[in-house]
Amino acid sequence: MIAILTLPVSHLQQGQFTNPETPGYVGFANLPNQVHRKSVKKGFEFTLMVVGESGLGKSTLINSLFLTDLYPERVIPGAAEKIERTVQIEASTVEIEERGVKLRLTVVDTPGYGDAINSQDCFSTIISYIDDQFERYLHDESGLNRRHIVDNRVHCCFYFISPLGHGLKPLDVQFMKAIHNKVNVVPVIAKADTLTLKERERLKRRILDEIDEHGIKIYHLPDAESDEDEDFKEQTRILKASIPFAVVGSNQQIEAKGKKVRGRLYPWGVVEVENPEHNDFLKLRTMLITHMQDLQEVTQDLHYENFRSDRLKRGGRNGPEPEEMDKDMILQEKEAELRRMQEMIAKMQAQMQKQGDGKDDFYLHQLKLTLNKTVWLMSSD
Repeated sequence: MIAILTLPVSHLQQGQFTNPETPGYVGFANLPNQVHRKSVKKGFEFTLMVVGESGLGKSTLINSLFLTDLYPERVIPGAAEKIERTVQIEASTVEIEERGVKLRLTVVDTPGYGDAINSQDCFSTIISYIDDQFERYLHDESGLNRRHIVDNRVHCCFYFISPLGHGLKPLDVQFMKAIHNKVNVVPVIAKADTLTLKERERLKRRILDEIDEHGIKIYHLPDAESDEDEDFKEQTRILKASIPFAVVGSNQQIEAKGKKVRGRLYPWGVVEVENPEHNDFLKLRTMLITHMQDLQEVTQDLHYENFRSDRLKRGGRNGPEPEEMDKDMILQEKEAELRRMQEMIAKMQAQMQKQGDGKDDFYLHQLKLTLNKTVWLMSSD
């Protein structure tokens, strides 16, 4: 039993300590504020991967999402270079601050994806990168200094789908099935301004049907809690119904209806990037920002834990599967046993020949036959 001694406020000297709260207030209700202050001071980390064929507006969309220029010195390759170019990994990190909150954003781009004539193994580099980030985090987590671990794990992957097709291409299906157990996949229809509203809805339904048909696991937004307000529940419902997001990106400021907006100017009118009636750009950004913590938690609790458990099963190193390791070990043990028995036969034979006793020749011959049979049986296994 622990006794707590409390002193009246009158016993404390002036300027030493006062209780700012009302009597009966303990103070643990202030814990969320402490967590908030600590989180704001530390800042946040998030890694976003963008994958898709060249020319779908990936870089433009990312710059539009975060109102920054992540690729100021990028050189666009020509058509001949694209055919021979392999998939590359380009990670760009930028520090963004908004109202005192700092975000360390890392965008991983994959130029060269789907550009080659034969794109069968074009995504092996991407998968290796995702696994390498898991491996690096596991190594840092298992080290001595774990206070300042930089989290470069891929928390979300925007997969860009061409609006010119009639659904998913075989490459789209193959790639998403290869990574859906490693990262949160969010399908995005690029350049939605090339589609009419009816074509857009038809393409969305077709993509969702093919995703379900091929068993592809995309990121599903969590359901709103029962104690959430009605506006948040409605927002979650709208975001879920908008998947896959059909988006338009632009970094240009255009005057429309007497005000400056980001959009694209056409002879028939203006497509506003942040107008939810024109495209799903605002919905995509809302999903990313409001569910950024959930994307990180799913990465930690599901994808990273699966990788970690698989690595531990293999003895904590990148090597063959446990069954292959067991077979190699058994073969090595058999070879060692064979050598030991052969050495034992040679020693016994040399010892009995040294004694020169002829009556032991029969027993020596029988022993050699038995041992040779044993060796033959072990080698045949």
